[in-house]
This record gives sequence, structure tokens and C-alpha cells, in this order.
Amino acid sequence: MSAEDSQRVRVIEAHQELIAHVEHGSSRMKALSAATVVVAALLAASYAYQIAYPLLSGRAEVTVNLTSPFNVAVELFVLALSLAWLLIGLQDYTFAQKLSRAIGRARAEEKTLEERITG
Repeated sequence: MSAEDSQRVRVIEAHQELIAHVEHGSSRMKALSAATVVVAALLAASYAYQIAYPLLSGRAEVTVNLTSPFNVAVELFVLALSLAWLLIGLQDYTFAQKLSRAIGRARAEEKTLEERITG
């Protein structure tokens, strides 16, 4: 085996390791994104309920004044943060899905190329 062939083999092996690393990271990213989406959706629903409850039930006071402008402002702020978190989680999940599909296509192309070369 010549030095050039040896270098090609090392490049191919490094490429395989990189693809395996990206695939592993992609699956981890999808799992974390899914968990983020679930948590953010629960938080958003919880805060939306906290805002709507006093308005829908007609009950303005429990232990604190739920219709206090300060309390409503804080709840709206936290609701906005949780909705932003939800959006980021959905975008990450979508990116991870696209990355997985692109890796699958690259693997398929690599396999057809390997079949053409070997035989």
C-alpha cells in the first residue's frame, strides 16, 4: 500500500468517525429538544391557566391578588419566556430531524458509491 493510499484510508476513517459523532449528537439533540418541548408546553399551559383563572372564575383573590398589575405582568413575562423556550425547542428538534435525514441520504449515497467502486 502506498503512502497516498494510506492517507486516503485515514481520511475515510476520520470521515466515518465524524459522521458517527454527528449521528450520536443528533440523536441526543433530538431527545433533549423533545424534553424541552414537553416542559415548555407544560409551563406555557400552566402560566396561561394562572392568567385566565381569575378572569374566568371571577375570583380575584386567593392568598394574593391574582389580578394585581404586577402579578399579571410577571406572569406574562414568564409566559413569554416559556413560549420562547418552546419555540427554541421546536426549532432545535426540526434542525435535528433535518440533520438526521441529511445524514441518512449521505449514508445511502456513500453506500451506492462504495458499491460502484467495489463492484
